[in-house]
Amino acid sequence: MGRRLTGFAAATAAMIMTSMAHAADPAAAGAATAGGRDVLDTPAMPSELAARRLLVGMARAGDKFVAVGPRGHIVVTADGGQTWTQARVPVSSDLTAVWFASATHGWVVGHDGVVLATTDGGATWTKQLDGRIVNDLVLKDIQAKLAASPDSEELKALATEAERNVQMGADKPFLDVWFENETSGFVVGGYNLILATTDGGQTWQSWFDRVPNPGFMSLYSIRPAVGGVFVAGEQGAFFKLDREAAKFDAVPVDYQGSLFGVVDAGDAILTYGIKGNLFRSADSGKTWARVDSKLRTTIVGGDTLGPGAVVLADQSGHLSMSRDGGNTFEPLQLPKVTPLTGVINAGDGKLGLTGPFGALIVAPGAAPQP
Repeated sequence: MGRRLTGFAAATAAMIMTSMAHAADPAAAGAATAGGRDVLDTPAMPSELAARRLLVGMARAGDKFVAVGPRGHIVVTADGGQTWTQARVPVSSDLTAVWFASATHGWVVGHDGVVLATTDGGATWTKQLDGRIVNDLVLKDIQAKLAASPDSEELKALATEAERNVQMGADKPFLDVWFENETSGFVVGGYNLILATTDGGQTWQSWFDRVPNPGFMSLYSIRPAVGGVFVAGEQGAFFKLDREAAKFDAVPVDYQGSLFGVVDAGDAILTYGIKGNLFRSADSGKTWARVDSKLRTTIVGGDTLGPGAVVLADQSGHLSMSRDGGNTFEPLQLPKVTPLTGVINAGDGKLGLTGPFGALIVAPGAAPQP
């Protein structure tokens, strides 16, 4: 029995698989094959067009930029986007997000439970996890805890879900990744999937039972903001890391739509969703206020540009910017409006953009210096 991702995750999956409308179903997208071979065992094919076709995420790696997309495509530029080189990747799974903790150490996540790592700035990648490993890891962790607390109804429900995941196979996507440094980080994804590492990904620990998410809402984004770490998810799910207790606590946002990202606005947290919905908290998530983002379609990305300066992008290709910590926003003009899947601060007043066109480094006139 397949279950559906909703909101941006489904839209992104549909874009990645283009004409395959059923790609929003992770049971259909997961465990896909390339020419009869499992994508988890098939290296990404070289393509001269890899940097000029759909890409869905970008990160800065020192003086390089790395962008990721479908079919295991990862491209790297060392000259500000003038030329891109395709990296060697051991899988052909659709990739969804990338994060670099330093100029050399980075991670990429994607469909089929894939987690990839690099130690050479993105030129080559190794597989740290896939859905087969993840499902087994999560189930064994929950079973061990249930054996120690056999009367726990919460653990019984988690065990049932983990067993179902094993039965369904390696079909759950990871949707975001964040590392605090070269050793400690998290990956999050569909249906409450969340893992942590403290050794750079050599080993991973399931946090499946450390997020109060009984509906198993998908987790779309994990990012730091105002000294905390926050997760945004499906149907208004929002969580804050309790470092001392090594768990996440629920944070009410009073919004039933999905939240796709978290941005640090200096002295406030921003989280965004469909139809341009944007919320701001100046008290670490205790209270929230709706902000006019000046965007009207689903917000697909955002980043900090400097003290109190933030940029947001929507899927129609429009940008907006705040210079006052996310209190107010104004449109930010691009030379050409085209659909977008993400935006990052590229430094020197430039932005990194991803979309159906691939990856670009551009310099909007209004973008402030970082």
